[in-house]
Amino acid sequence: MAAALPAVLLSACAPATLVPAHDANASRDTLYVTNKRGNDLSVIDLESGKEMRRVETCANPHELALSPDGTHLAVACYAGTRVDILATAGLEKAASIELGENARPHGIVWHDNGDIYVTAEGRKSIFRVKDPVGPKPETFEFSTGKDGSHMLAVSPDACHAWTMDLGSGTVTLVDLLTRRAPRSAVVGVEPEGIDLSPDGTVLWVSARGSDTAIELEPMTLNVRREINVGRFPLRLAIRPQGDVAVTSNLADGSLTVIDVATGEPVRTIAVSSPEEAQTRFQVTILWSDDGQRVYVAETGTDTVAEIDYASGTLLRRIKVGDGGDGLAILSAGAHGAD
Repeated sequence: MAAALPAVLLSACAPATLVPAHDANASRDTLYVTNKRGNDLSVIDLESGKEMRRVETCANPHELALSPDGTHLAVACYAGTRVDILATAGLEKAASIELGENARPHGIVWHDNGDIYVTAEGRKSIFRVKDPVGPKPETFEFSTGKDGSHMLAVSPDACHAWTMDLGSGTVTLVDLLTRRAPRSAVVGVEPEGIDLSPDGTVLWVSARGSDTAIELEPMTLNVRREINVGRFPLRLAIRPQGDVAVTSNLADGSLTVIDVATGEPVRTIAVSSPEEAQTRFQVTILWSDDGQRVYVAETGTDTVAEIDYASGTLLRRIKVGDGGDGLAILSAGAHGAD
C-alpha cells in the first residue's frame, strides 16, 4: 500500500478561490516597475503616465508579481538570496523570504492559491512560498537539476511548474505534488521566454538564439510546432483571453503576434525601429487584464512603451527609473492601490 503523501504536497494542487478586496477610493490603474540598475521601484499612475513614487528595493530587482487580492507585491532580488514583499498601500516592506545561499531568484508567480513560486537560478531549483504574508511563511524547494533556471510558468491547479534554463538550453517540467524527477527537453537555441495558456493546455516558449517560438505539449514537452518570429525574442506572453501570444524581439524592436489556435504568426507590431532597438533594449512584456494594451519595458532608455493591441499603435513612452524591467499592474478598485 502506497504511503500517504504529506499534506503540504497535497495542498499544492488545491488552489483557493480568492475574491479580491476592493477599495472604493482607488480610482486609477497603477503600473509598478522594478528598476534593476537603480535598485528601486517606480510607481506609475497610468491615467497620467506620471511617476507618483519611487521606493528603494533590494539590489538588482528583476521580476515582480502582484498578489491575487492586489494588497502586496513580491520582488525577486536577483543579486541576492531573497524575495521581498511590499504592501501596495504605503509600499512598506511586509516580509522578506530567505531562499538560501546563492539563490539568485528571478522568475516569479504569485498564484491564485495564495502561494508564491520563484526560480532560484543559482540553486538549480524552484521555491514554493506558502502563506507568504502570514505570521510564519514556509518555503519548499524543488530541484530542476538544470543550469540557470530563469523564467517560470505554473499550472492553474498548482500541480506543475515549467522553467526555462538558460545555462542548459532546456525547458524543465517540475512536479509540485509527488516530487518525481523533473523532465527536461532541449528546445531551440538559447530558450528564455515562457508562458502557459490560462487553461493550462498550451505551453509556448521563445528561443532568442534561433529567433523562434515553439509550442510544446505541456506534460510531455513534445514539440507541437516551431515558427520564425522577430530577432532575439527574449520574452513571450499569452494574452489573458488566451487567443494570442506575443514575443518581445529585442534586436529589432518588434512584437510578433501568434494565433494560439493555429500556431501561425499573424502580424508584427513595431515598438521601435531596428536602429532604435539597439539602445532601447526591449525586454519584459505585460498585457493589461482586458487584453487591450501591451506594456514593454525598454531597459536601455529607462522607459516603458504602451501599445494599443488592436491597432498596433504606440500610444506613449512612460519614463521610469534606471533599468526598468519587471512589470505589474494593479487595476483600479483593487485594494491597496497607492
